[in-house]
Amino acid sequence: MSIIPGTEYEGLPLIRQGKVRDIFDTGDALLMVTTDRLSAFDVVLPDAIPDKGKVLNQISVFWFKQMESIVKNHIISTDVNDYPVAFHKYKDKLEGRSMLVKKAEPMAVECIVRGYISGSGWKSYQSEGHVCNIKLPQGLKESDRLETPLFTPSTKAEIGDHDINIGFDQAANILGKETAEKLRDLSLEIYNRGAALALEKGIIIADTKFEFGLLDGEIILIDEILTPDSSRFWPLDDYTPGRGQKSFDKQTVRDWLTNSGWGKTPPGPKLPQEIIDNTSKTYKEIFTRLTGKTI
Repeated sequence: MSIIPGTEYEGLPLIRQGKVRDIFDTGDALLMVTTDRLSAFDVVLPDAIPDKGKVLNQISVFWFKQMESIVKNHIISTDVNDYPVAFHKYKDKLEGRSMLVKKAEPMAVECIVRGYISGSGWKSYQSEGHVCNIKLPQGLKESDRLETPLFTPSTKAEIGDHDINIGFDQAANILGKETAEKLRDLSLEIYNRGAALALEKGIIIADTKFEFGLLDGEIILIDEILTPDSSRFWPLDDYTPGRGQKSFDKQTVRDWLTNSGWGKTPPGPKLPQEIIDNTSKTYKEIFTRLTGKTI
């Protein structure tokens, strides 16, 4: 993936640029910067969403702290003053949207948990009666809450490709049975705690994905956690099973793109200012609901 103009920190060692995050090598650690870039249908759009990166970064920090009693995470510091000196001149740009993290070896699968039946899971259930080879009861409606959340891992795709859902047995073949079981148990425990807390704040976390890494032989939580980019967030006060739900994330953008006639191939179209403003407002509202703070 080529460097996206306007996102470089001149002179700093950028080693990877994802759809949303820029990662720099600081020697003993990594600096992860969450930008305001927005991707939809696996295409990075030309317009940024103001403060989106700060929202995603700070929601992750909030959840990492909530889950410390379950599993350790990769955060070293979110204080720019603790970063290597070369980054200090960019303090204003990095504040609130970055974290210094440990170098862990990422696990080879993404850990998806589904608490409600929606998206690709709903499509699979409609056509085959199961989700990732997990048989489900007959008669479920779209967006129904599942009696027990499902662990449905996927392979990690390269940028621009789609992840591929796999069964637990395939994950065990990749990771080893003991490790796969550990990731499954951790994922379900984290999801259950996060979903319960979010529900108290009027947010349903329908599904989500986690990434884990290995550090000195220990499994830790890495990347992001329970953000509106890695999860399907629904407002509780609008929830009605039997239909698709209003999404608390970039659904406004997806809907506009779908109706625009764009062919979902690069380059993405420019967004109307109203769509940009509404999306930024939605991300900030999620953050405030969850944390009680404002950005």
